[in-house]
Amino acid sequence: MKSLNRVSLLGHLVADPEVRSTQNGNSVANFAIATNRKWKNASGEVKGETDFHRVVAWRKLGQLCGEYLKKGSSVYVEGQLRNRSYDTDAGEKRFTTEIIAKDVNILTWKKGEKGAVDADVQPLNKEEESEE
Repeated sequence: MKSLNRVSLLGHLVADPEVRSTQNGNSVANFAIATNRKWKNASGEVKGETDFHRVVAWRKLGQLCGEYLKKGSSVYVEGQLRNRSYDTDAGEKRFTTEIIAKDVNILTWKKGEKGAVDADVQPLNKEEESEE
């Protein structure tokens, strides 16, 4: 039987990404995004709730996230869920769930921001988009 571990999130960065290098020299970016949901309760009052998600991006994707993402950026993230545990300095075991990013798309660019494209610039063709 096949299995599937895939997640898609659309949200906003709650802080600038933290980028570091591993002992092997690989880049890794850690950041959190917030997703919101709204609903009406039985009395018709609009309620809302925000969830926060930890995202990890490795290698070239991690470098790019550190370079282009900023607090407040609207992003679409695709990846897989990973559960892991770690020990705190006090020796307590903690558990966390992270999204290991496979693809990150920036949905908002501010004028003058690095990577921003003027309206009159043509988008890349398909062959150029797939190159890394």
